[in-house]
Amino acid sequence: MKLNELTKTHKNKPFRVLFVCLGNICRSPTAEGVTRRLLAREAPHLGVELDSAGTGDYHVGEPPDPRSQRAALARGIDLGELRARQIRADDFERFDLIIAMDHANLRELVAQRPPRATARLALFMDYAPELGVAEVPDPYQGKAADFERVLDLTEAAARGLITHLERAGADSAAP
Repeated sequence: MKLNELTKTHKNKPFRVLFVCLGNICRSPTAEGVTRRLLAREAPHLGVELDSAGTGDYHVGEPPDPRSQRAALARGIDLGELRARQIRADDFERFDLIIAMDHANLRELVAQRPPRATARLALFMDYAPELGVAEVPDPYQGKAADFERVLDLTEAAARGLITHLERAGADSAAP
């Protein structure tokens, strides 16, 4: 299905993207914040709606990890308003594209996906193949440099995602 056909099925509703990691306090809120900023600056005409969630319920209701917030804020991205939530069955219908940060979370999404789900699933780093990196690594047990690395990777992948979304003739929103 072409992206323009996919968006037509929503009768002028915006294209919706959900970013997913394990706890929804490091990688997926960072991906949401970075992509939101790039869309606002470089492609506001796309009207894409973004959200993030975790496959686990470890941090539901909590703001992003303070280290994620500090690293993002240093680049002008405020994650402070975001709150962690766990993915729900209805997300597979509400969102057009659900993007996992790593293979483990992608496998969990495939396992949780209801039989009649309409959302496409993808890995975020597939939108930045030039980097040769398959996953956004979890910085939770790491140092400040690990959170900076997440920002670098998510920016590259977000740019690739936006490029795919802008291609009206693309076969799908998947890379």
